[in-house]
Amino acid sequence: MMKITPNVSWKDITPGGVITKSGNAEEFKTGDWRSMKPVWHEDKCKHCMLCWVVCPDNSIIPEDGKIKGFDFDHCKGCGVCTKQCKFGALDFVVEE
Repeated sequence: MMKITPNVSWKDITPGGVITKSGNAEEFKTGDWRSMKPVWHEDKCKHCMLCWVVCPDNSIIPEDGKIKGFDFDHCKGCGVCTKQCKFGALDFVVEE
């Protein structure tokens, strides 16, 4: 598998950036193109796990039935988790 870095020319990658091997999504840090990010307030969290259920990127890390944190390497900042939280435990802020 080719390691894609800023120095790799578009001529050296697959057309359209097509991924030709399955099961390698973890190798791509898709969170790099996030413009907004969720901020977790652990003290307000009821650990209902609804944010984890709706996260399309599997970026909310569970442990023993509770939220442990976020995988910001893969969180794309869609905000779905923040929309469903009814306890104010998630804010959505500009990525800095």
